Amino acid sequence: MSAFALTGEQRAYVRQVREVAVAELVPLAERGVEGTVNRPLLAAMGRHGLLARLFGGTGRSAAAMELCLLRETLAEVCTDAETALALQALGSYPFVLFGTDEIAARYSDGVAAGTVVASFALSEAEAGSDAAALALRAEPDGDGWRLTGEKTWISNAPEADVYTVFARTTPHARARGITAFVVPGDAAGLSGEHLDMLAPHALGRLTFDGVRVSAADVLGEVDGGFKVAMRTLDVLRPSVGAFAVGMAQAALDAALSHTTRRQAFGGPLSDQQAVSHLLAEMATRVAASRLLVYAAAAAHDAGEPPDQLTRQAAMAKLFATESAQYVVDTAIQLHGARALQRGHLLERLYRDVRAPRIYEGASEVQRTIIGRSLVQAEIARHENARADTRQEG
Repeated sequence: MSAFALTGEQRAYVRQVREVAVAELVPLAERGVEGTVNRPLLAAMGRHGLLARLFGGTGRSAAAMELCLLRETLAEVCTDAETALALQALGSYPFVLFGTDEIAARYSDGVAAGTVVASFALSEAEAGSDAAALALRAEPDGDGWRLTGEKTWISNAPEADVYTVFARTTPHARARGITAFVVPGDAAGLSGEHLDMLAPHALGRLTFDGVRVSAADVLGEVDGGFKVAMRTLDVLRPSVGAFAVGMAQAALDAALSHTTRRQAFGGPLSDQQAVSHLLAEMATRVAASRLLVYAAAAAHDAGEPPDQLTRQAAMAKLFATESAQYVVDTAIQLHGARALQRGHLLERLYRDVRAPRIYEGASEVQRTIIGRSLVQAEIARHENARADTRQEG
């Protein structure tokens, strides 16, 4: 049996999520307006307890494996629902993990019910992969701060009810000078606009014109916001891979269905060796991606050392998102022009699959994380070996 075979309880959970997605979430997603928050969809996910599964209890995020199963299953059926759930997790985990009891109590129940829309406001025009280069200013104002500047490519903006905002409290200190704040969506001086993106999800630009935040709105410690951001991303990174696995599985299923039914050159298209080899490569990449994602999630839930968790999560996200891009692209190639028609499953997946290779750490960043981790581990191994030799001598 595979080390990552699902238990009976997990398989039942996956079936339940799939049934809800097919029966109720897909129709709601289809009625939504592209590029905006679909509140009826969120409310339905709340009623069925899907959003509540983001939280493992007071002050805790969900178990990584459970989150991965939830995201993978939703992605196979309804990418809109998966994205809505993921953005709720991204926006709320900072105050669940680092907020005071008062902050968590103020927002968590609403996020779980789908009545409060949360957002993670980290990226800026000149601070994407280099998150430590933030320029949004938090200037002292009595016992609090005033936020001035812009954020862009922000999830659920400008419609969110609450934002986790990362701002610079100490100039020229890079990662050591960033603080995380909770900011209500209706705060005075906060405005925004939608962005028209390739994948039709709710993303926008925010403008902060002296937005007032208090000491009670700080998540974690002053100048400790970079830790809040990285911890949140570490928790979610394996599940980004799960999102990619779900999309890749949907594309593989579509390719198998099409090529075994499509008649060409005197028989099913799948009889062509070139086609069967492509299907084999697609299936192998999906299976390998799933194993990497499950391994990273299991390591997280088992409480393995942070450096190992970061490396495994980076490997899972890197391989799964890059593989999903390949699988979706190949499925389109096997379908031909019909897959490029607006509204076709693969046309939608083609737009959705591109972004995960960029957000929450681009593929190049993941390679840097993995390489640096490997080198540091090897250096530590050599130093420990030399120390052991000196003790023996």
